[in-house]
Amino acid sequence: MKVFAVLLLAVATASAGVLPKAPVHPRDRTASIQGRITNGKEAVAEQFPYQVGLSFSSSQGGWWCGGSIIAANWVVTAAHCTDGATSVTASYGATVRTNPKFTQTISSSDFIQHESYLSLTVRNDISLIKTPTISFSAAVNKIALPAIASSYSTYVGQTAVASGWGLVSDSATSVAPNLQYVDLTVISNTVCQQTFGSLIVTSRVICVATPNAQSTCQGDSGGPLALDSTLIGITSFGSADGCESGAPAAFTRVTYYLDWIKENSGVSA
Repeated sequence: MKVFAVLLLAVATASAGVLPKAPVHPRDRTASIQGRITNGKEAVAEQFPYQVGLSFSSSQGGWWCGGSIIAANWVVTAAHCTDGATSVTASYGATVRTNPKFTQTISSSDFIQHESYLSLTVRNDISLIKTPTISFSAAVNKIALPAIASSYSTYVGQTAVASGWGLVSDSATSVAPNLQYVDLTVISNTVCQQTFGSLIVTSRVICVATPNAQSTCQGDSGGPLALDSTLIGITSFGSADGCESGAPAAFTRVTYYLDWIKENSGVSA
């Protein structure tokens, strides 16, 4: 059974911050992955060497997420992926999901979940995973972070690429063996707020348009949104209306958290 982590936001008045549509995390709360990015393209070997598959375990079951290698011993993912987990098995260098170059099993004691993560408003949806040191190759390598600066691009109008093994469609039930990707155009937060409201879409969030039913979906959580080989987003949430609804898809805005990443991992551009 595919279960979305639906976030319900109670508000007393109809203000600008009210959620027109409830956001949902594309976290797959099943032991296996079903499907892929909706209506995306199939990746080829070594196309996304920074992509990691993350199979989380907990006393309540398991779920699948994505992540990005940012250093030889650090992976970044979403806080809603690490939340409640006791361990994770990380799969590296996989295009075919079941055939990674190698795996590592990591305890939750090596998770650094953002200390102010708040699921209710999808605030600070970012976590770091400290891993045993890996060796880089053509199939397994890090992705660059944006350089720390006094101001950052909004990326509006630019086309970035999301990758992962999430659902192929809202009705998908079959397993997709191969990594998928899709090119998506960044939209302004003002436009994104028209769908999710200003309580959800803050400066911590970056959104993309999802025309032609092309989007991130369940199982893609925590995975990368990359622009010019630089990580700009971490898959966070979408619309409760479904991945093919045409509503924006939202990501944790990496530039907002560069200082936090450096403070907790020592990693920077």
